[in-house]
Amino acid sequence: MSRQRSRPLGVATVGYAFMGKAHSQAWRSVASYFDVPAFERRVLVGRDADAVTAAAARYGWADAVTDWRTLLDRDDIDIVDICTPGWLHAEMACAFLEAGKHVLVEKPLANSMAESAAMVTTAEQAATRGVRSMVGFNYRRVPALALARDLIAQGRLGVIRQVRVSYLQDWLADATAPMTWRLRKETAGSGALGDIASHAVDQVQFLLGDTITDVSGRLHTFVPTRDGADGPEPVTVDDAAWATLSLAGGAVASVEVSRVALGRKNALTIEVYGSEGSLAFDLERLNELTFFDGTASPATQGSARVLVTEPGHPYLDAWWPPGHTIGWEHTFTHQIRDFLTAIDSGVAPSPSFAEGLGVQRVLAAVQESAAAKSSIVTVGSV
Repeated sequence: MSRQRSRPLGVATVGYAFMGKAHSQAWRSVASYFDVPAFERRVLVGRDADAVTAAAARYGWADAVTDWRTLLDRDDIDIVDICTPGWLHAEMACAFLEAGKHVLVEKPLANSMAESAAMVTTAEQAATRGVRSMVGFNYRRVPALALARDLIAQGRLGVIRQVRVSYLQDWLADATAPMTWRLRKETAGSGALGDIASHAVDQVQFLLGDTITDVSGRLHTFVPTRDGADGPEPVTVDDAAWATLSLAGGAVASVEVSRVALGRKNALTIEVYGSEGSLAFDLERLNELTFFDGTASPATQGSARVLVTEPGHPYLDAWWPPGHTIGWEHTFTHQIRDFLTAIDSGVAPSPSFAEGLGVQRVLAAVQESAAAKSSIVTVGSV
């Protein structure tokens, strides 16, 4: 599989907060468990010189810089992992791809359709030169969800009829929680919709191997103002979102997301119902998948709890003996493994920027529907 190289791949990560920390953990651990091409963690990028230097030392990066543009002409940097807020994605990703760097960028792809489309065009042009790109929907790398996709593709559920996805958090349930960049449209693009409904939409299309064709949606902001540095400031994004999604294959999906659902910390639940079986998943029990086989005898039918820790399950051959569970952080390790493997083998990684744009089109249609009192909107028409 491996191609001969004169030196290890040089990696840089932009951002050292929540996502930068998660990605740094993945870069630190991946080569210890998976057969991946040799690489070196060369640079961590952040705006605050003292903070990024401290983070680089803590996370295991060789160096730290404050200006991402200095990486563009560095011959020792081959891969750039972008973990910044969405409003910075397009400029960075396009510049790095044009400079010949492979790029992994966190979801959502960008804050606007125009930026997302520009990123896809640049990525497709770069791919003709062997430069790879991928958007980071890490829940595709949960072993239980990868197994769910396999079971659906094998026809174990029969014809898929309906899907229910709920992603609930409560970190904004307190009305006195302060203003952040995630609550301003100009920096975040949207609220719960882009932040966590993007995962829900990607999972619907990923699990079913299908495409969402039209939507009906609603958005709501429960806390309209929050205290900023200069006093009360309007919240310009949604706190929660709801959508009904039609898929090309005939299935219908419902999505509910919220960042004000008191008592739910990071609760992504997925249910898939087919003509011959069903599946259920809960991120707060991410090593488990519930499977109902509707073809079994009615006398013995029942939901089976599958503990997804066997060596034959997706990604699990690299980890622990059967029954020994893994955690949320491992999804990022799997993501880095898949990205490095794609680069090394010369194949297009998934999800591509084009797939990320597909998710953005669905989210844009939900916004359009919500503005039109939940009218049905065709995806791609906005």
